[in-house]
Amino acid sequence: MHTLKNLALALGLICALPVPLGADQDVRLLDMPDYNWHAGCFGTATGNLMGYWDRHGFPDIYTGPTAGGIAPLNDAGANVGIRSMWASQAGFDGRPANKMGHINDYWIGYENTDADPHVTAGRQEHAPDCVGDFIGLNQKKWTNMNSECDGNIDGYSFVYWDTRGNKRINYTPSTAAGSPARDIQSGLRAWAQYRGYDADVFTQLADINPRTPSGQGFSFEALKAEINAGYPVLMFLQDYNVMSLPRSGMPRANPNIHGMLAYGYVEYPGSNTKWVHCRTSWASGDWPPESCPWNTTPWVSWVNLSLRGVIGFHPKPKIRSVTRSGGNATLIWDGPSSRSYDEFSGVTTTCHRYQVQRSSTLNPAAWQAVGSITTERTLTVPDSGEDTVFYRIRLLHPGENP
Repeated sequence: MHTLKNLALALGLICALPVPLGADQDVRLLDMPDYNWHAGCFGTATGNLMGYWDRHGFPDIYTGPTAGGIAPLNDAGANVGIRSMWASQAGFDGRPANKMGHINDYWIGYENTDADPHVTAGRQEHAPDCVGDFIGLNQKKWTNMNSECDGNIDGYSFVYWDTRGNKRINYTPSTAAGSPARDIQSGLRAWAQYRGYDADVFTQLADINPRTPSGQGFSFEALKAEINAGYPVLMFLQDYNVMSLPRSGMPRANPNIHGMLAYGYVEYPGSNTKWVHCRTSWASGDWPPESCPWNTTPWVSWVNLSLRGVIGFHPKPKIRSVTRSGGNATLIWDGPSSRSYDEFSGVTTTCHRYQVQRSSTLNPAAWQAVGSITTERTLTVPDSGEDTVFYRIRLLHPGENP
């Protein structure tokens, strides 16, 4: 292990993390998948993200045969089928051999610029059923995306950023570039809804991006707040000055990009050095060198790209059942269930807390808190005794005490 680490550092393949005299905080979300690159960096990065949420409160995100229907922590060996979650394929991970999927309809080879295979074959593309389908991964069906580039070629995907540096929440692009209108942000929300959930999804340029207006953009403090609240964040890497690249047969193809998943951060006392723990999308493991500095220089030396912006994903709670018995009502719900660990203090924190609320009518609603605040995803409360009653689950903000 140490030999491999030293070799990787010598080759400049990963970001070297200096040994601290003592960190203020070294916080990571626990139990984070680490899948290897497959069918695009943002396919893999969003696979890590969705695999995490499948393991942390949203069991219907992945329901295939691999690992008993629970997203595994890696995609090695028998776990390789988890890749179908972001890139479905005929005859793979329990899919019938005659049912075309993402790979069959959109993939030829990395950075290939030819027409998608379903177009060449003259067949109807399959209905979206994996993350890659929804985020536009590998799909060459749009032109002039956000006045930047055409695409997406094999291995690539796109985000419609607000160039003023503002946060975009639940944004869907117009059909100006083609229909259906898709990008990573809108696709992640549509994927969650396809799996029976809902989510708030945001995008924002990073404050360290020199093209972000001064005083705007997603900051390191904002990243800390996301991690502390239990939400990993997708990191979109791109050369600040390259919005498109000429490639074979495409004068304005996608520029070079890379996608990673941030799941922690480090701060050092007495300095402005700030680091982000990321899954690299290459199954790099938990070595400290997978952490990258919060600065404007190339974020990771091995791809020579910098942090353009971020994509945040906040899945929402969903009640699965309400059972009334013996004067009580028992609720069971799906919802975020992250835990973080601070290497410096040795403290493990349960990130998400819930409050059950009840109303006897919805027009107008009169929600009242019932039962205690809980970090679990089930609670038994006294029954109101009314024939008809409505319940909802409120996910509390960090530090909120209603």
